[in-house]
Amino acid sequence: MPPGLGWQLRRLPVCASTEIELDRWLAQRQAQDARLAVQARRQRFGHGQQGRPWVSPAGGLWLSAAFPWAEALPGSAALGLAVAVGLAQQLEALGLPVQLKWPNDLLVQERKLAGLLPRLRLRGQQIRWAQVGVGLNGCNRVPAGAISVAQALGSRRHHPWARPQRLLGLVLAGLDWAVAHAHQPESVRRVAEARLWRPAAGWWHDGQLWQVLGLTTDGRLRLARGSQELTLQRHF
Repeated sequence: MPPGLGWQLRRLPVCASTEIELDRWLAQRQAQDARLAVQARRQRFGHGQQGRPWVSPAGGLWLSAAFPWAEALPGSAALGLAVAVGLAQQLEALGLPVQLKWPNDLLVQERKLAGLLPRLRLRGQQIRWAQVGVGLNGCNRVPAGAISVAQALGSRRHHPWARPQRLLGLVLAGLDWAVAHAHQPESVRRVAEARLWRPAAGWWHDGQLWQVLGLTTDGRLRLARGSQELTLQRHF
């Protein structure tokens, strides 16, 4: 399927948050069989994991999407992993060495390129739809510790593939990949684990350094310290 085909898209010059706009759109609909996306040129009050502010100036891709997911929770691929892998593969096609920083960031050169905010809308144990917020630095200015697609491609600002409208097709194609692989949790886990960022010094957790072992099929991070092992659960 060509990128973007089958998606209903709303483009806004500015909004408080694409998540808010998507929620309003979903509230007006009865069926959950469509693929919907809201894109804004910039957001005034964008947010990421645990409500943290996400700076969203013009030049980046700021998008929230809703789409059908696997019908039941058992046996479904972890939404966050599948979306991260789908988007990483699209960016890798541009020549970018993308790594997945658990739970919801994409890195290039150990700097943040994109953030994801995945969540499942449930009715009992049935999934009504999946919802994902995507913030991707394109040709916008970025804060310390971040990187844009333009910078990663060796351009200061205006590389053609760093423009939001070019990146939109990549993001939608990445979401399509996630949907297509929703019933292959182990395959998604393996592909995600191959791209997993593993800090050389270890993973800091509860005041101690742990070594990253890998991922579980439901998206948890596996850690080890000596003979101890634990898994960390995503919290959004």
